[in-house]
Amino acid sequence: MKIVVLSDVHSNLDALDAVVGSLPKHDELWCLGDIVGYGPQPNEVVERLRQLKPTVVLMGNHDQAVVTGDVEGFSSHAVRAVKWTRVVIAEAGLGYLAALKPSARVEREGKTFALYHGSPRDPLTEYVYPSMTEREANGVVEMAAAQFVLLGHTHIPMVYKFNGGVLANPGSVGQPRDGDRRASWALLTVTRKEIAFEVRRIEYDVGAVADRIIKNGLPGFLADRLYMGM
Repeated sequence: MKIVVLSDVHSNLDALDAVVGSLPKHDELWCLGDIVGYGPQPNEVVERLRQLKPTVVLMGNHDQAVVTGDVEGFSSHAVRAVKWTRVVIAEAGLGYLAALKPSARVEREGKTFALYHGSPRDPLTEYVYPSMTEREANGVVEMAAAQFVLLGHTHIPMVYKFNGGVLANPGSVGQPRDGDRRASWALLTVTRKEIAFEVRRIEYDVGAVADRIIKNGLPGFLADRLYMGM
């Protein structure tokens, strides 16, 4: 069974389209949240994601902020992007985001997968970085009570293997932060005997997205960081 795992698209349609155009044959698609926020095409991204008919879609903290207007703890540029998105997003898109949850549990090939936008402790907002210690990683897995745990939110790809299980993050489609500006996603291969999580990257037209960010009056920082992958 092959499953495409996406996260943190952040209203970046060009990046999402590049990923979709590169996808191999697969059985399912899972999205770990933050569909909107930061980027210039929230309506188009929500519609494109819906067209892909994902099996699992989680709510991210930016999705929740757009739905509720609550931007506590957000940076100034993130606040501006949320406020702008709340103005331009269609009612149907807002309803789609409002119906999402920040976590899910899925059974595939006799294995249990725990999915979170953030973490088992705080499914919406806690960051779990690759720099964590082995003890911290094991703690995350124990808290999830599942041998296979998938996270988003950090925008940084991660694959941590332990005792036949996996703790992993596909990175960000729309705003990578690991120094590689290419859109990031992952292919999850599940069999009765084993599991593999392969992070993949694809180029897209960063300049076109940066131009749209500026033209829509969003912070220039959000355009600049796409070039840097930070």
